[in-house]
Amino acid sequence: MNYSIIRYILCRVLEVEGIFLALPCITAVIYGEKSGWAFAAAMLLCLCAGFAGTRKKPKSQVFYAREGFVTVSLSWIVLSLAGALPFTLCGEIPSYTDALFEVISGFTTTGASILSAVEPLSRCCLFWRSFTHWLGGMGVLVFVMAVLPLSGGYNMHLMRAESPGPSVGKLVPRVKHTAQILYGIYLAMTLVQVILLLLSGLPLFDSLTMTFGTAGTGGFGILNDSAASYTALQQGILTVFMILFGVNFNVYYLFLIRKPGQALKCEEMRAYLGIIAMAVLLIVWNARDSFATIAEAFRHSAFQVASIITTTGFSTVDFDQWPQLSKCILVLLMFVGACAGSTGGGIKVSRCVALLKSVCNELRCAMHPRSVRRVRFEGRPMDQDVVHSIERFFAAYMIVFAVSVLVIALENMDFVSTFTAVAATLNNIGPGLGAVGPMANFGGLSVLSKYVLMFDMLAGRLEIFPMLVLFMPMTWRK
Repeated sequence: MNYSIIRYILCRVLEVEGIFLALPCITAVIYGEKSGWAFAAAMLLCLCAGFAGTRKKPKSQVFYAREGFVTVSLSWIVLSLAGALPFTLCGEIPSYTDALFEVISGFTTTGASILSAVEPLSRCCLFWRSFTHWLGGMGVLVFVMAVLPLSGGYNMHLMRAESPGPSVGKLVPRVKHTAQILYGIYLAMTLVQVILLLLSGLPLFDSLTMTFGTAGTGGFGILNDSAASYTALQQGILTVFMILFGVNFNVYYLFLIRKPGQALKCEEMRAYLGIIAMAVLLIVWNARDSFATIAEAFRHSAFQVASIITTTGFSTVDFDQWPQLSKCILVLLMFVGACAGSTGGGIKVSRCVALLKSVCNELRCAMHPRSVRRVRFEGRPMDQDVVHSIERFFAAYMIVFAVSVLVIALENMDFVSTFTAVAATLNNIGPGLGAVGPMANFGGLSVLSKYVLMFDMLAGRLEIFPMLVLFMPMTWRK
């Protein structure tokens, strides 16, 4: 284990976080809020610690997959530990455990909250709370690779460990350029959404914070009713961009290099859009009596389907009051998630499609034992190693899910609340059903349950294995 390179990158991450902590400081100055001192203190702490740790560059540049997993996991933990400090220092979230839960929920783009009301928070706290979504959406280490002069052959190990999806490839030969392209697309889409929300009549602060939550598919709102108070046009803009940010960013790159035909042939994107369309139509039919008109039913159904499948977590209605079929559809969408290579969470559409095809392939082989068939995806045969990695991911996912449910069951909540609390955090959704529904919060859970769900949020964002690797003794051997 190359501890020196891990230490160096962790300190680089702290430096980046320190720079971004200047934004809530500026927000506090603009609105004349005293809470800004807490962000200034945290900023200085991050910058000093980061500068001290990067003055001495590591002698060895050896960096393998093991270091990649450990670095990514520890980076997100360190990032969260430092990011939670301002909330506790300013006293707006007095409990450090609660502040840590809120920030991990922000960075992992989960959107689960311990707060019963968000409107009493200062503007600088609301800004930082939403901005953590934007930072965590594309990945903090992807940003570090895009802007800082990291060199050596370890970059791909970092991107592979942090980026969501069954496999990660380079868009261009150099990893740094790939990271720059991804963040360029991400920033451009963010700016477009901010402009559209401004044109719709939403104030600048609301436009920025809601866009941060949409771009990162996070879901932290600045109003107690999430997005219910916004106009139909503003909700429509949020719906469209939630769906867009749930698409694999490779598709946008193909459009960027003028290969629209290849982009439109993306099997995962077509499956993703098909699932959304089918879910919306079923919910409109099933929950039509809950709304005044079919148009209103379609608007709210489309919003909630987009919010859940992309793991954003915004809400315009209390969908916990919908009929059972509609709620079951939303719970299933929690597990499906968005596309690989997007800012969304969940198992990912590509994995679900590949698993379904793998099962069908096994059934055909059972009927015709002598036949040789391979799972095909995107028009090409899938490598057996990729199929096996998807199966291993699903097995690990189910183990973490089952253990988490058993621990949360100690809270003695009803089964629906217990089950969806884990589903909402492990899949980085935000709200669940019942006691953790869209009009409730996670603040009443015990400290043990909160730390279990914090682990689930990190494990879900980092695709399970980077977090599990930390508990293996062989990981830490030199």
